[in-house]
Amino acid sequence: MRDQTYAILTIIPARGGSKGIPRKNVRLLAGKPLLAHSIEQAQQSCYVNRVVISTDDSEIATVSQQYSAEVIWRPAEISGDNVPSELALLHTLNFLKQTEFYDPDLVVFLQATSPCRLTEDIDGAITMLLQENADSVFSAYPEHFTGRWRKGNQTTANPINYKLGFRPIRQDYPIEYLENGSIYCFRPRVIHETGNRLGGKIVVYEMPLWRSFQVDHPDDFLTLEILLSLSQQLRHGQVD
Repeated sequence: MRDQTYAILTIIPARGGSKGIPRKNVRLLAGKPLLAHSIEQAQQSCYVNRVVISTDDSEIATVSQQYSAEVIWRPAEISGDNVPSELALLHTLNFLKQTEFYDPDLVVFLQATSPCRLTEDIDGAITMLLQENADSVFSAYPEHFTGRWRKGNQTTANPINYKLGFRPIRQDYPIEYLENGSIYCFRPRVIHETGNRLGGKIVVYEMPLWRSFQVDHPDDFLTLEILLSLSQQLRHGQVD
């Protein structure tokens, strides 16, 4: 049952100029465009009551509308490779306020490159923010100790989270959370006041590693095809 207590807007930025994986947002994954997975996950949420795509691309706009999402056209000046997502989020919020006097209670920012999340994850992140009376929440997966190194030059590498000779025991090292880039939820005032998707009281919504995979390389599509297929089988009890 859908909860209509709050006005909760999902924004999915999806520009057309990806250089690493050309046309990735409309490339087929498990039988549908990559972007469509995030649209459907948001639409099936118990809380989300509006889904908007911020784009500068006509093909992405067409796909979005085919999957019943709204489209807000993003200006070229905030559609470049090095433009932070916050500018697209702010543009969308300001546009809706100026044209419709629409001001949501919460914003859910989804990245189209994270198709393995579940609708339950979106609802879980929203629920956590509300229950904790937080201002923002991000999804992440927990990680026990893993030695992390950084190259100082072409021949030398140095550990950055422990000292040689004092390698911590896994059980004694505090769990760290790796931001997976899948879900961000925040009160609009956070981004209006800080220009950032995260601020105020920040809480972490945990997701398992397999639901945290993102599309970063063309080869990732094959990996995600397998993960999504297994996920469907697990949800339908077809795998022990």
